[in-house]
Amino acid sequence: MQGPIKKNKASFLVAGRRSYVDIFAKPFIDDATLYFYDLTAKVNYNLNDHNKLFLSGYFGRDVFKFDEEQGFDWGSITGTLRWNHIFNNRLFSNFSFFVSTYDYGLAFGENDRDKFEWDSRVLTYTFKPAFNYFLNANNEVLFGGEATYYNFNPAEATVVSDGDITDISLTDRRALESALYIDNTQTVNDKLSIKYGLRFSSYQYLGPGEVYEYEETVPGERKTLVSSRTADDGEVIESYYNWEPRASVKYQIGKGSVKGSFTRTSQYIHLVSNTAASTPIDIWTPSTNNIKPQIGLQYALGYFRNFGRGNDYEASVEAYYRDTDNQVEYVKGADLFINEYQEGDLISGIGRAYGVEFNFKKNVGKLNGWISYTLGRTELKVNGINRNDWYPTRFDQTHNLKVFGNYDISKRVSASANFTFISGTPFSAPTSRFVIQNMVIPYDYYESRNGLRVPASHRLDLSVTLQMKREKKGKKRKNKDELVFSVYNVYGRRNPFSIFFAQQDGYITPGDNVSTMAYRFSIVGAPVPAISYNFKF
Repeated sequence: MQGPIKKNKASFLVAGRRSYVDIFAKPFIDDATLYFYDLTAKVNYNLNDHNKLFLSGYFGRDVFKFDEEQGFDWGSITGTLRWNHIFNNRLFSNFSFFVSTYDYGLAFGENDRDKFEWDSRVLTYTFKPAFNYFLNANNEVLFGGEATYYNFNPAEATVVSDGDITDISLTDRRALESALYIDNTQTVNDKLSIKYGLRFSSYQYLGPGEVYEYEETVPGERKTLVSSRTADDGEVIESYYNWEPRASVKYQIGKGSVKGSFTRTSQYIHLVSNTAASTPIDIWTPSTNNIKPQIGLQYALGYFRNFGRGNDYEASVEAYYRDTDNQVEYVKGADLFINEYQEGDLISGIGRAYGVEFNFKKNVGKLNGWISYTLGRTELKVNGINRNDWYPTRFDQTHNLKVFGNYDISKRVSASANFTFISGTPFSAPTSRFVIQNMVIPYDYYESRNGLRVPASHRLDLSVTLQMKREKKGKKRKNKDELVFSVYNVYGRRNPFSIFFAQQDGYITPGDNVSTMAYRFSIVGAPVPAISYNFKF
């Protein structure tokens, strides 16, 4: 819902939603809960002709519980205050302040006397001044800065065993990232335009906390702890500085254009993912004295063209290549979860991502829509891992196809279809096993990393939109409304959320073979119908 608070002075916007799968699934699934919700709110206020204020917030959470005691959830809360100021007809600014928190948690156990609970959180505060200066008709200069303070809480965790509570939480980590930048968008002539700029970023890893020093002895194996000390509150433990140039060019050729770009970027915050877990846990960690920032060089070149009468069609093809240094990976047998010495289990290597993207869009006519296809690879090479060969990352998707079509059946009725196909993501799995006292010990004989893939994901969604009558008793209605009937996952595809392995349950007679199984875990594996009513007044 959106509308005015005070005419020509202030307005508001509120949007919210909640899924209903858990409500309709209750008769069929005991105790399990699956839902998400989010809420967005925004207020605009015109102070005067030269000053505007914007205040917005977002609240969202996903919850997946097997029963009242067990499950996992994640969510974000953000708030933004922005002040837009016009100095004159050539210079204006935006001063923004952001606060955000992201948390991820899980819990399991039989009851309150025997359970485990874990929660991880990243809290950030960001201040960002940004300026636009129109130097002349052919040059627009953007300049400004940014400062972000991070507070990482890697683990608030407790273990309850037979009623005894043990706190195994880890201490917080803090960091400060800041940057200054300047860019110029320049129109050289009717055919050629260029954009070029430079960004300087700095990063400080801050105390308090324990500071550990490690050294690598055997590539791919856990690093050896050399020394440790305690850092004071606010002490700069490690600093990094990077120049980040970027440039892009566009050249018009008739109704088409050629675009090319080059960018150097630095990433000081790292995502560590364990692909072998049945419910993958993503752990965010800052750059430290042991973990260097990731540096990326990306190149792109593409051809874009509009054609047909009135530019009815759009088509493009673009190739890209990216090199990455200091990309974080974990050692064989790593202990990533609630580990005070996690940095000893993290190593780095080089990465690359390359591919080609195709897009085609039809803008007009009874039948309109678009097709998008990407063929790409994302790979890593780390000394001591995967026999020192390149291997796919968790985010590698060889094929990514999306097709959307809309057909106007009449002036009031239209139908649409959306189809998605994505290659299965890679994961690591045991290739061999030992059996000791009827217990299976998994083992990777080939020492491969991400050598298998979950099955591909694909889905078809259909919907029909009915525009309600615009006239009533010969008079035009002020309100505009419509009904939307849709079906998500029409053919009930059970797309895999993860793959996990387990041995057979129950007593096993000594000497008998122990069976193991691979399980494909799917969350939504059935068609989901929906009815929506949209209206404007």
